[in-house]
Amino acid sequence: MDHFFGKDFDGPAFQLFSLQHLAAIATLLLLIGYFFWLRKHPSEKAEKVTRWTMASLLIVNEFGWHLWNLVNGTWTVQTMLPLHLCSVFVFLSAIMLVTRSYGIFEFAFFLGIAGAMQAFLTPDLGIYSFPHFRYFQVFVSHGLIIASALYMLIVEHMRPTWKSLLKVVIVGNLYYVALFFLNRALGSNYMYTSHKPETASLLDVLGPWPWYLLVIEGMAAVVFLLFYAPFAISDGVKKRRNSRAIEAAARHETPE
Repeated sequence: MDHFFGKDFDGPAFQLFSLQHLAAIATLLLLIGYFFWLRKHPSEKAEKVTRWTMASLLIVNEFGWHLWNLVNGTWTVQTMLPLHLCSVFVFLSAIMLVTRSYGIFEFAFFLGIAGAMQAFLTPDLGIYSFPHFRYFQVFVSHGLIIASALYMLIVEHMRPTWKSLLKVVIVGNLYYVALFFLNRALGSNYMYTSHKPETASLLDVLGPWPWYLLVIEGMAAVVFLLFYAPFAISDGVKKRRNSRAIEAAARHETPE
């Protein structure tokens, strides 16, 4: 059992883009492919089962993670409160799936996908690899955060707007500021507002504290705009088509 759940894993350390990493990525891609199939073959029963299954897996997986830390004596207020971005979206994504909340989707599409994608592609697994619990916990958690937002986009036909983007930027920054002061009070480092993580990470190349916080802001803005770009382009194309149709109708001509 220690090989699967123990604190000290005796298997090989996890390696980025190894076969086990590619298998996790392929599984997520297959799940997204299923969403497109479900969009073309709508079924209220299948959609409900899909939503509730993903929501249940998110919650069970997260509680399993907290239980594992409690058993191994590594659960602390400074590290395990659900305040990191992905921890927040584990619960928000589950609620979104069950309630079909558009308000949560707006945040899940930008913040949830952006945060979870980074963790999914460059997971901080350390010594833990397949078939350890930690391997499954990381990929199930972050994979389903991404999948949940894409499910709402693909199957439920939800889409973000410019107002969604503005809302995410404002609320996201307010949360970041609140977390800064909470970290000072607790002696914690949620979302790394106090200092860089102890282990090597992308933050190492973004400059010293507090400058890397500003760099993260700039990177987030670029990522959000890239996420929204397909919708902005689509809206622009539709607007031009509608304008041409209105002009043609005014001239009593058939639109091209």
